[in-house]
Amino acid sequence: MEQYRGKSIYTGIAIGKLQLFSKEKFSVIRRQEPDSDGQIQRYEEAKEKVAEDLLALRTKTAEQAGETEAGIFDAYAMILQDEDFTEYVTRIIRRQKLNAEFAVYSSGEHFVSLLEGKDSDYVRQRSEDIRDVTGRIVDALMGVSFHADMEEPVILMAEDLTPTQIVQMDKARLLAFVLCSGSAYSHSAILARTMGIPALTGIRFDRSLEGHMAVVDGHTGTLIIDPSKDVLSSMIRKQAQENRENAIFAKMKGKETITLGGKKISLYANIGHVDDVTVALSNDAEGIGLFRSEFLYLGAEDYPSEEEQFAAYKTVAEHMAGKKVIIRTLDIGDDKQADYFHLPKENNPAMGLRAIRICLQRPEIFKQQLRAIFRAAAYGNVAVMFPMITSVEEVVRIKEIMAQVEAQLSEWDLPYKVPQMGIMIETPAAAVISDLLAKEVDFFSVGTNDLAQFTLAVDRQSACMDEVYRSDHEAVMRLVKMVIDNGHAVGIPVGICGELGSNPEMTQTLVEMGVDELSVTPSRILPLRKAIREME
Repeated sequence: MEQYRGKSIYTGIAIGKLQLFSKEKFSVIRRQEPDSDGQIQRYEEAKEKVAEDLLALRTKTAEQAGETEAGIFDAYAMILQDEDFTEYVTRIIRRQKLNAEFAVYSSGEHFVSLLEGKDSDYVRQRSEDIRDVTGRIVDALMGVSFHADMEEPVILMAEDLTPTQIVQMDKARLLAFVLCSGSAYSHSAILARTMGIPALTGIRFDRSLEGHMAVVDGHTGTLIIDPSKDVLSSMIRKQAQENRENAIFAKMKGKETITLGGKKISLYANIGHVDDVTVALSNDAEGIGLFRSEFLYLGAEDYPSEEEQFAAYKTVAEHMAGKKVIIRTLDIGDDKQADYFHLPKENNPAMGLRAIRICLQRPEIFKQQLRAIFRAAAYGNVAVMFPMITSVEEVVRIKEIMAQVEAQLSEWDLPYKVPQMGIMIETPAAAVISDLLAKEVDFFSVGTNDLAQFTLAVDRQSACMDEVYRSDHEAVMRLVKMVIDNGHAVGIPVGICGELGSNPEMTQTLVEMGVDELSVTPSRILPLRKAIREME
């Protein structure tokens, strides 16, 4: 028996034989072709074929995983039809008199290189989308087709898998997949989570493992090869228990999140994209407790316009149909960078120019976002929340800017509504003066990730600090309790939107502390509802 440790993409237990997946690779040869018009015609025909394939994959994904995940292929279609990309390909064909395959391949590598230098996992992942699309064009030009023959249910091991490859597989025979590379930001990871496929990444691709019996433990991020009889029996029991629990969790849909003693908890979802609202609703979220608006900025080449932001916020508000949607204003900086902001290089970016500090230094960007939020509030139950607050003076300044935005919208005669105003408590300073801040706002939301980082003086991005970083540290919990008490003293609700809220071992403690709302990853909503409904 051997064990390999990786990182879990999606939890769950899978038991079966390992099958290796390795797409046959063909060398893209650079070849002189004097007939440029003919090569461009070949390129256009290949694009048409890929467009048809992507449409079919989109339809299949919508049936299997829902419209949200099907949107992945809308993004692919945009890459396929991108005018800059097409112009780059045709320029190579005409100027260098080269074959279409090489022109497409080299163009893809050019655009990928522009993205891979960015200091953002999200942006780098978009480079994989480009590779996937250009690879499909090259395959169409070379007559290469995709096959993933699985004669029986198997655990698939691959160096990496693209969304198009996953969707084309027979889900009835795909027990789990194990990847050498890939990240939680990848579309493949999103599909795995949505479709409920146990998956690991960071496991070395080893051809000698083909055909061996294996267990994927998505809870611990472990791949077990040739499990012993005792381990296999244990995993079978664990899998059966998991299946029973999932069936029970499904019965929680439509039920109130309320303790046996009558304490009502609002159970909201954290989302980062407009499309995530579908996942939130499918998990019966009672609202959106954290809409990370910065993802409208990340990966873009320039600031999103007011209209783009308004459309995104309005869409979420309308889909939630009267349920609360809390939009966090721009939280850029630290590990979330957008080059066009031209932020200074800092030794400690987590404690530097980020979040509300950028907004107050650049009020026009801030006002634009607030106008979009105010306008969207006319179409639903929208609230606004400000991150990284450290002083009452900041809140006073924010209120002044909100008043200016209200005056602008009134003057322009645009429909709007002034949303409820809340702040994130994620600095020790904000927690300590939460009695003063509570008098200025409508609600608190405790961001326990940063609160723990700053309280413990630990970089939560550092892997070597994993054992030191604890969001349930006694010092952090005392601050959380202080914030809840100070909020309730003046009658405002207090929620938790950090990872602590998703920790089932801490749920009862937080409820007993008096927390009013938990905002978590959508997949955690139903398990937490069950746990809360069983509390005294």
